[in-house]
Amino acid sequence: MSAGRREAALYLKRPEENSWPFRMVSQGSSPSLLEALSSDFLACKICLEQLRVPKTLPCLHTYCQDCLGQLAEGSHVRCPECRESVPVPPTGVAAFKSNFFVNGLLDLVKARAGGDLRAGKPACALCPLMGGASAGGPATARCLDCADDLCQACADGHRCTRQTHSHRVVDLVGYRAGWYDEEARERQAAQCPQHPGESLRFLCQPCSQLLCRECRLDPHLDHPCLPLAEAVRARRPGLEELLAGVDSNLAELEATRLEEKEALARLREQAAKVGTQVEEAAEGVLRALLAQKQEVLGQLRAHVEAAEEAARERLGELESREQVAREAAAFARRVLSLGREAEILSLEGAIAQRLQQLQRCPWMPGSAPCLLPRLELHPGLLDQKCHLLRLSFEEQQPRKASGKDGARSQGGDEAQPQSRDGAPTPKQDGAQTPQEDGAQTLKAERAETPQEDGAKTLKEGRAQTPQEDGGAQSPRGGRSNKKRKFKGRLKSISREPSPAPGPNLEGSGLLPRPVFFCSFPTRMPGDKRSPRITGLCPFGSREILVADEQNRALKRFSLNGDYKGAVPVPEGCSPCSVAALQDAVAFSAGARLYLIRPNGEVQWRRALSLCQASHAVAAMPSGDRVAVSVSGHVEVYNMEGSLATRFIPGGKASRGLRALVFLTTSPQGNFVGSDWQQNSLVVCDGLGQVIGEYRGPGLHGCQPGSVSVDKKGYIFLTLREVNKVVILDPKGSLLGDFLTAYHGLEKPRVTTMVDGRYLVVSLSNGTIHVFRVRPPDS
Repeated sequence: MSAGRREAALYLKRPEENSWPFRMVSQGSSPSLLEALSSDFLACKICLEQLRVPKTLPCLHTYCQDCLGQLAEGSHVRCPECRESVPVPPTGVAAFKSNFFVNGLLDLVKARAGGDLRAGKPACALCPLMGGASAGGPATARCLDCADDLCQACADGHRCTRQTHSHRVVDLVGYRAGWYDEEARERQAAQCPQHPGESLRFLCQPCSQLLCRECRLDPHLDHPCLPLAEAVRARRPGLEELLAGVDSNLAELEATRLEEKEALARLREQAAKVGTQVEEAAEGVLRALLAQKQEVLGQLRAHVEAAEEAARERLGELESREQVAREAAAFARRVLSLGREAEILSLEGAIAQRLQQLQRCPWMPGSAPCLLPRLELHPGLLDQKCHLLRLSFEEQQPRKASGKDGARSQGGDEAQPQSRDGAPTPKQDGAQTPQEDGAQTLKAERAETPQEDGAKTLKEGRAQTPQEDGGAQSPRGGRSNKKRKFKGRLKSISREPSPAPGPNLEGSGLLPRPVFFCSFPTRMPGDKRSPRITGLCPFGSREILVADEQNRALKRFSLNGDYKGAVPVPEGCSPCSVAALQDAVAFSAGARLYLIRPNGEVQWRRALSLCQASHAVAAMPSGDRVAVSVSGHVEVYNMEGSLATRFIPGGKASRGLRALVFLTTSPQGNFVGSDWQQNSLVVCDGLGQVIGEYRGPGLHGCQPGSVSVDKKGYIFLTLREVNKVVILDPKGSLLGDFLTAYHGLEKPRVTTMVDGRYLVVSLSNGTIHVFRVRPPDS
């Protein structure tokens, strides 16, 4: 081999140390061009597959030409992302602008992905032209200027010819690894859609159309044209100026968004304070009412006991007199009926004297006055319009720049509150709420007797001045501060049931209610990054398995938040969705489905479709099969890794029309999924027959999120954008809200149901909330 050939071969074996790709790989300063793009940048948001004939709408969102044709309704098409209505050109959706930028990236991706070097090397593109092997030798290099794969001999000759000696010939392995993406992009030329093989080189100024050499010679021959580089230099300042204006608007929007979030935070904080005051006031009123109840019942018992004692004394005296009179009358009656004349006359005087004595004695000792008790209630307690607890609303004052003023406006102590109609309301101390006025009324009246109390009215009871009970308010304030601190630690998680469901309930309207159980973080000391929980599932008795994609771990926690260790995963795997089977764990990572043992032993792995960014995994109720969503259909695998069944929700008529991003199963054997293409929640049986589907206003315009099902079949659907978990019946009809931001939800991500009665919710910050689902008949 000559010295020139050896030098060229050495050049092809490794890149130059001073070349750009070698510097990038050795230093690790920045990723390649393809890695810098997001995973879904080149995917159509409608079909969720790689863009085909990409067309860009005026709102700068790009979709496949065929997908836009399906969305077109008459003369308009509505953008699926920003919902902007765009008029369709008279010639159809094909007249929308072609996205040459995306076309260039797609060409780069296709060139890099063409063939597998380990399975079978691609053939040389020049060998058949030079009379060599018919199929060409194995390619080992690539010319970035010609976009051809070359074998070793053709690559050496390519650099030794006069016409191609300046071409950039690189190693094929490095090209496939992404080392030369930037250089390939620099040498990449946009192709003319009307003249294949011709690159776009000019811009027609009157028509604002890109032209190749052939296009310029036909209808644009007399039009002033500029080379692309010169046209870009001329138009770049205008675009940069417009971009600067949009950046300014974005800064204003971001500031407004932050203000909205701060206002919402202040609202939640104030709602928590008012909730604490309501609880304390109600507890105070109840305590006072119960104390008054005990006192009135004590007075009633004392009155009855005194009356009973007096009555017993009178009854004893009456019984004694009755017995004496009855005995004397009986003796006299016997003498008169059985005695002889002499005997009657002999006893006449004694009998007459005794009977006269008994007649002169008063028969009734005189009954003492018996006071009958009677309960008198305040008219206010019977008045339905009397509200001891009343809310007033004041307009939030904008936060000022200075810290002191901002603190005052946030606390609301310095600003005078206004009612909803704008009229100012008197400023009241936090302890002098109407609720405590009701408590003072009951306390002040508790020391009076029922007779005296009955003459008072509710207005007289409220006529006391606030200073009278001022001394009893400081302990309550200390208790309120403790409650605020405790609620702050729980991040305002409410133990109260969620708001009442809407009027669209079936039957009696009774629904499960949430009861807060516990909250805990999932970040462990060994984690290098903040957790990103992408999957949850029950694992054993009262345990959950957490898929932390960011830290590439499957973590075990008890329902109380105790860390139980981790399930080992294969090296390099980032678990996405997870499901627990019989003595095994199934999870998806990238485009693969894994089944592993709890000790990390891999049982099998299956390749899934690449057209979906993530695959949802769910365990069947029997625990011996696993279901996974793959580009609009559901595949079910058994424990041996064989495909048991496969179906499309809705049958073959729905092929290509669904995209199940979240999936779960019900105890009844049905499948429940979140369909992002139809923007609905779909319920189907094991054969794919749709049982119910919901896409109504209860979704608030959001894409349906994670789904869970309890033991009775109720469906819990997460709406991340509005911080809600709504509840639906087993057929997919909306029943109402189950969890809201009032329960501490801040961007909920995924959920799972444990033991059919514990709903586990993970947030975007890695925190997990556990709620006990209280049945309606509890």
